[in-house]
Amino acid sequence: MKVLIAGGGTGGHIYPALTIADAIRRQVPDAEITFVGTRKGLEKEIVPRYGYPLEFIRVAGFERHLGISTLKSAGELVLGMQEAYRLVNRINPDLVVGTGGYVCGPVLFWAAMKRVPTCIQEQNAMPGVTNKILSRMVDKVFLGYKDAGKYFASHAKKILTGNPVRREILEATREEALERFQLDPARRTLLVFGGSRGARTINQSMIPVEKKLAGNRHIQILHATGEYGYKDHMEALGEAIASESNLHIVPYLHDMPLALAAADLAVSRAGAIGLAELMVKGVPSILVPYPYATANHQEYNARSLEGQGAAEVILDKDLTGEILLNTIEKLLKDPDLLHMMHRGALRAGKPDAADEIARQALDMVRQDRGNV
Repeated sequence: MKVLIAGGGTGGHIYPALTIADAIRRQVPDAEITFVGTRKGLEKEIVPRYGYPLEFIRVAGFERHLGISTLKSAGELVLGMQEAYRLVNRINPDLVVGTGGYVCGPVLFWAAMKRVPTCIQEQNAMPGVTNKILSRMVDKVFLGYKDAGKYFASHAKKILTGNPVRREILEATREEALERFQLDPARRTLLVFGGSRGARTINQSMIPVEKKLAGNRHIQILHATGEYGYKDHMEALGEAIASESNLHIVPYLHDMPLALAAADLAVSRAGAIGLAELMVKGVPSILVPYPYATANHQEYNARSLEGQGAAEVILDKDLTGEILLNTIEKLLKDPDLLHMMHRGALRAGKPDAADEIARQALDMVRQDRGNV
């Protein structure tokens, strides 16, 4: 069985693709899986580390106004369509899966034209433009959020699976996490992160929070500031505060599965995959959506979880140290409320999403072969 997986640009498209690929390989161990991306996206660095072959085509996004850049993008699209056509014909896949990003458009288009079984996985509550278009021609659309369904073509076969989550997230235990980060099992753990580069607004608001909670006997903080913000953050705290034993401030968390396993409450942005990981671990969260995300999709993600009782939302423009501190203390001092949010998070989580997506996608191949 030959499987082509298209998805790229950001980790939010690449990691779901890798998780789905692993699930397909568990169900069909001898499947030949090839990834398609661009040389400009993160996939060129990430995918080879996971041992999958990676092919490249040219694609470009379009500006919202006419100009030289739009003409260049149109030229890239023509070339990319040609490259995708040759790639699909050369590999001759039995199944094509798209997880988002401009690279999906040409690949899924030609696969659908050749009547190859095709599907897309949409991570966000507000879908991207490429996936909206593709929903008119692919066989199945796998939804990370139920709310996304209304934005796709009415005739599309939409299936709510949730977002795929890495197995290491599911398997990490609290005991391992406490040992790994040298945390106190008697204290509640607040996990703070803003993505690989950090989140400046969250970091700034955490300074008064950490000054107030430094030395607290009931709360400990595990805070990833991002590489760029770490030095400024530590200087703002001062050495005396930063050295308190209940504050664990690092530039980057290299073992996020264990960090999530340790958390009783999280403060984070609202990227779809990060939220899926929080939900499968049952971690209540205070979400601060990134205000410049395409089509404001992070706020849609956050509001969906807020509606399910799993999170509280504070908009970036409203976030201050005082508001964040009050919200953190309110939740950590109310075990019943925190437990209700924990239950809401578990209900929203879909730990079997990757396996379900793989199963449903492979079913299309079996049906297609049965019709030959």
